[in-house]
Amino acid sequence: MTRTVQRRIQIALAVLGVLVALIGTVIIAGAYRNDAKINANKATAVADVISADRLHAAVNFVTPDGVLRNPKLGLLYPTNLSTGQRILVDYDATDPDNLARPVGRDASLSVVPALSVIAAGWALVIVLMLGVAETGRRSRRD
Repeated sequence: MTRTVQRRIQIALAVLGVLVALIGTVIIAGAYRNDAKINANKATAVADVISADRLHAAVNFVTPDGVLRNPKLGLLYPTNLSTGQRILVDYDATDPDNLARPVGRDASLSVVPALSVIAAGWALVIVLMLGVAETGRRSRRD
């Protein structure tokens, strides 16, 4: 492997690492943005969890105008919920069909998973870069 090819591969890997870091940053920023929108027009309701798994929870709740709501993308921060549960949810009163979260949960819950994705991404990039460097060194030695 020539030095030029090695350098290009390592640059591509570094770009991949930067993209992973940007994705993680956008995840955190998006969670804080959603929380800010909810907090700006916060309303609270009792919701029934109609389905739940590790990463998604669908709920129904009634707003003060008597309309049954079911947020299209489910709840934000849905961990540890189970089907049939009744919970309190905070929602954006101006957009109850899109933004809702269980009471007491916020964007800080997105930080650890996003930082884990960034760390794992960079760990993989570094291992691959070292592998490319070693392969290049061995091929030039021969």
